[in-house]
Amino acid sequence: MKIKNKIMTLGLAAISAVAMSSCSDFLDEGPKTSLPEDIIYSDTAYVESNVQTLYKNWRGLFTDRYLWEQMVGTDEIQSGAYQALKEDGGRRGSLDKYDALLTSELSYVVEQWENRWPTVSEAAKIVNSLGKLNLDEDKKVAGLYGEASFIRGGLMMELAMLYGRIPIIDVSRQDELGYGRQPLKDVWQFIINDLKNAAQYCPETNNPGRATRYAASMMLGYAYMAAPEETGLRDFSLAKDALETVVKGPFKLVAYYDLWDYSITNTSESILEWQFNNVYPDCNSVQFQIGSRAVQSYFGDGCYYSGYDHAVPSQWAYSNVEDGGIWEDGDIRKEESIRYDFTYYGQTPTLDNILWEELGDDHDELLPHIKKYEDFRTDSHSGLGINNEWNSGKNIPFLRLANAILLYAECLNELGQTGEAVKQVNIVRKRAWEDSLPADKAWSEGMSQDEFRKEIMTERVRELFGERWRKFDLIRTGHFLDYVSERNKWAKRSGTIQAYNVLWPIPLTEINQNEDMTMDDQNEGYR
Repeated sequence: MKIKNKIMTLGLAAISAVAMSSCSDFLDEGPKTSLPEDIIYSDTAYVESNVQTLYKNWRGLFTDRYLWEQMVGTDEIQSGAYQALKEDGGRRGSLDKYDALLTSELSYVVEQWENRWPTVSEAAKIVNSLGKLNLDEDKKVAGLYGEASFIRGGLMMELAMLYGRIPIIDVSRQDELGYGRQPLKDVWQFIINDLKNAAQYCPETNNPGRATRYAASMMLGYAYMAAPEETGLRDFSLAKDALETVVKGPFKLVAYYDLWDYSITNTSESILEWQFNNVYPDCNSVQFQIGSRAVQSYFGDGCYYSGYDHAVPSQWAYSNVEDGGIWEDGDIRKEESIRYDFTYYGQTPTLDNILWEELGDDHDELLPHIKKYEDFRTDSHSGLGINNEWNSGKNIPFLRLANAILLYAECLNELGQTGEAVKQVNIVRKRAWEDSLPADKAWSEGMSQDEFRKEIMTERVRELFGERWRKFDLIRTGHFLDYVSERNKWAKRSGTIQAYNVLWPIPLTEINQNEDMTMDDQNEGYR
């Protein structure tokens, strides 16, 4: 849907909501047929409700198919064999193959674009209206302004990482900017400005699932690291300063086991954690998408690691170092992150029930799967009566301290402080060996800067496996093409991935309906 139409629709909805809830004498002061946006957004109760909805919208991108759409197609995670080879006439597999079926009409690409813009647009209205007020006079208003800035800046950063040049939604300048794609430098400067405002105005503490100044500072640091070099905005010194706020903040690492224990939520390591439960519409249904199809065919939906193989680890990501993979002896993150054993209450499933797929040697339904999102509460043996993995609902740590430490270490290395960077990484690795890091597993402070650059990318997979950071990390470090083409099974087999695939195509629906876009605005290589 055209971005402008989304903004207009949201505006009308906002007017209706306030008109129905406001007192009659308030309405008598203004026009009878409409209310100026400044009046609508002067109602902090309305803004508060709207901000909560915007968080839910962003959280929705971590549910069901929307999560795996950004996870697959990397060297860390790829589509299951049936999805890659047969589903949707081959179109589904294009997310990994990067072949001619990866087009501007592909539903998976289109919905990632369309699911973000309404939230960006509504956040823009809040930023515009509250930004006209004296933010030093009212902490509540200032906090809402900061959170709206965080939401707009964070989502626009995701859009820019996925699609490159995007429209800038700034209500105060919309007549000037229109709804067309803007220069890359302008886009990233706008994102950085939003996140700087968020870091200044977001509250020090907040309810679970909502941003604080620490969450904003972490995203700001990532933006400085991810801004394309050609924009001139990549700045590891400024990124270090932003991340240092987080690293030296009130957070503490917890046992790695606790991060994915559904009974221990919002730990001291959590900076921003998406809140879920097992009841629709607040379940995330992730396990339904990424569990094992062979397990489902054997034990049914009541087994908590059943599912449909939409995202599985690459061989590189599930293998040990000696086998060409990433895992070292004793690293507890391996078994916490990846399921290798599918035995269920003494029974071991087979492929017998799914041989109709005719995948030959490509059957991967009983090869390692993502484990982090498994939720035993959905199991028929839990006693809770849910009995369906579709209702998986663990909280998802979006921003957490270990991630911030590793990003901070990257910045230190880029600034020539490799020895100190190594110390920071070893803090995270120590936790991976249950706070007793063997001498042969500690990184050496004599590591070179180039060696650190290579090793930190692998360490981020070990620590953050399946947490949706890998694609962005590959893009920002320039390793998307070389790593994916070698380590993603389907990309390597097809041999069709090109440098331009670092970006997805702009959806054809947007180009056709947006008067400020033409086919000349399509990303290189796509139609």
